[in-house]
Amino acid sequence: MVNKCGKHQPHKVTQYKKSKDSLYAQGKRCYDRKQSSHGGQTKPIFWKKAKTTKKVVLRLECVEPNCRSKRMLAIKRCKHFELEGDKRKGQVIQF
Repeated sequence: MVNKCGKHQPHKVTQYKKSKDSLYAQGKRCYDRKQSSHGGQTKPIFWKKAKTTKKVVLRLECVEPNCRSKRMLAIKRCKHFELEGDKRKGQVIQF
């Protein structure tokens, strides 16, 4: 159920993808400034990665033309994830 509509509606379902990191975020600006001078790597780089998978996040978009509200729904970890449904080329799956 969507808060904006106030009733149950079908949703378009897509898999969430991380967007490209902004070059102008505060941390990135500070890091680039610090790195630009002499002295090599200035901050620690994390090497001890333990997880082999990422959590799958679904992006749900209400199909009501006046609403179009979007929300994320995290599901469990898995090595392989595939969205099934009667999807034709150029269309988005609806549930």
